[in-house]
Amino acid sequence: MKKILLLAITVIASTALHAQYSGQVPTNLGGASQNAAAGAAIANFLGPVNEAYQKRREIDLDKFQGSPYTSNTFAPTVLKYNDEVVGSIYYRYNALNEEIEIKKTASEDEAYQALVKDKEISLLVNAKPLSFKTFVTEKNATINGYLSLIKKGSKYDLYERTLVKFTEGQPAQNSFVAAVPSRFTKFTEFYFQKSDVNRIDQIPQKNKKLIKLVDESKREELKVYLKENNLNIKSEQDLIKVFDYLNS
Repeated sequence: MKKILLLAITVIASTALHAQYSGQVPTNLGGASQNAAAGAAIANFLGPVNEAYQKRREIDLDKFQGSPYTSNTFAPTVLKYNDEVVGSIYYRYNALNEEIEIKKTASEDEAYQALVKDKEISLLVNAKPLSFKTFVTEKNATINGYLSLIKKGSKYDLYERTLVKFTEGQPAQNSFVAAVPSRFTKFTEFYFQKSDVNRIDQIPQKNKKLIKLVDESKREELKVYLKENNLNIKSEQDLIKVFDYLNS
């Protein structure tokens, strides 16, 4: 079965990139064997990377500050569908486009493909699942993107989002002013989801704003906990402590 599933990963589906933000892809999961259906579905999860593979190969990232990727090299990972392990692949995350590039091997000569944005697919990144989600930003905008589950709790799940923004450089205006190179800047945001609530919200970077988002019965208790332990949720370490406390 594993050989069949891994073989399915190599198949390129021409319709793959048409399945986008609804989390729906053309699959046949109603058959007698769920395992076989999941394997067949993998064939729909791959496709060209926005027809831009060759163009990306020609980009010299050394000319820019930073990178659109969380890592420029492909790393091994485990691919899951509906929490079932499908097989091992190599991945690279383009945080600028919020797109996962994958291939079978680490060979530089192998063309990479795009992983379809399906909410049933997840990758293990640093032993934590990375998957496509719908979430609400601090500005109350509902968007789609990739979130990494960094803490699963009895009451709250804690997620991390890594994104990259591009800033175009400026040429030197004269001999006294140096040119400013184009750069990619990486940002990290955090989100949470309350148990039995079908909504994921961004966590603001201020203690007072977070207090307003938890259950009213917990607010005063959380306020005291933050103050007594001198915690600032701008720190990821402190934020994890807060959610450990909320889940206790």
